[in-house]
Amino acid sequence: MIATFRTREFRHYDFALLGGALALVALGMVVLYSASLAETGSAAQSFSDAVGKQLLFALVGVSVSLALARLDYRLLANNWFAIYLAGVFGLIVVLIVGTNIAGATRWITLPGGFLLQPSEFAKIAGIIALAKYLSDRDTRLHEPQVFLGSLALMAPLMGLVFIEPDLGTTIVFSTVWLGMVVMAGASGRHLAILAGIIIALIPFALIIAVSDYQEERLATFLDPEKDRFGTGYNVLQAEISVGSGGLLGQGFNNGTQSQLGFLQARTTDFIFSVLGEEWGFAGAVLLLGLFAFLLMRAIHVAALARDNFGRLVASGFAIWILTQVFINIGVNIRLLPVTGIPLPFISQGGSSLIALFIAVGILQSIMMRHRQSY
Repeated sequence: MIATFRTREFRHYDFALLGGALALVALGMVVLYSASLAETGSAAQSFSDAVGKQLLFALVGVSVSLALARLDYRLLANNWFAIYLAGVFGLIVVLIVGTNIAGATRWITLPGGFLLQPSEFAKIAGIIALAKYLSDRDTRLHEPQVFLGSLALMAPLMGLVFIEPDLGTTIVFSTVWLGMVVMAGASGRHLAILAGIIIALIPFALIIAVSDYQEERLATFLDPEKDRFGTGYNVLQAEISVGSGGLLGQGFNNGTQSQLGFLQARTTDFIFSVLGEEWGFAGAVLLLGLFAFLLMRAIHVAALARDNFGRLVASGFAIWILTQVFINIGVNIRLLPVTGIPLPFISQGGSSLIALFIAVGILQSIMMRHRQSY
């Protein structure tokens, strides 16, 4: 009886979506092993430390994902405000008791040395809250107060993250908001007016709001050669790494920049450079192909969602992942300034990986209920 219920319950489960996420995690672990080898100096230690921890986070993430798939996603809409407040609260706590690493306070150190990054989970809270707000007002999106209200809803999350400072995640929040209001059917006139205001305020924002830490990163992006052995060092090493990969790469564990320790942050921000160096253009195409497949499945979920809330949540998750992929790879190939944004499912980090699998679980919940099957 129980087995029959579970089989019926999961008959609309999107195994291709889960498979795409797991394929990215598997590829990430292979690259992570190579990236961490120069740091640990031991294959066994790389497996037990970097890869082992990532595998543990993946198992936790998949377990949470399966549990959320069985939960009716409409319960998230009913409890959106509590979820939103939890996201805001986490960002406030990190500013009070957070751990400062490399000039930014983005993590809370938990017992056992685990670093929790609240902004990863705040992305989910923001998407759920915004989806609820927009879906409840789908016939009033032409009204200026509704449009501005959606921005006001995301503003506390964006502001708190910006203070950390974390410009990259602020951009992710901003892009998710923009993409979701466009998907909801916001007025093009309102968007054009807002764009004009933002462009006019950029010079003042650069003077008033941008910290010394962020100014340094922007200056490094514009001219990394100015301090090639200081702030510009890793940017240049990443560029060399990707460029030296060629068509097929230098081979697994054979990347000179990564294996000889020239490339820093190679398990997190610059893990794409390791893949580019060792796997070449072919490896980059494989990675982008897997991301494209995953995003197509997320868009498929959005298309089949039975209500506007589910459609907007699925769209928000797709925009979130796409934005982070674009920013991380853009940083690695020097199209964008360094922002500290992880490559989804690939970069080392428990908070990011678990948050992404939470998103996968919610997507599955939407997919499993796109028809009234039980």
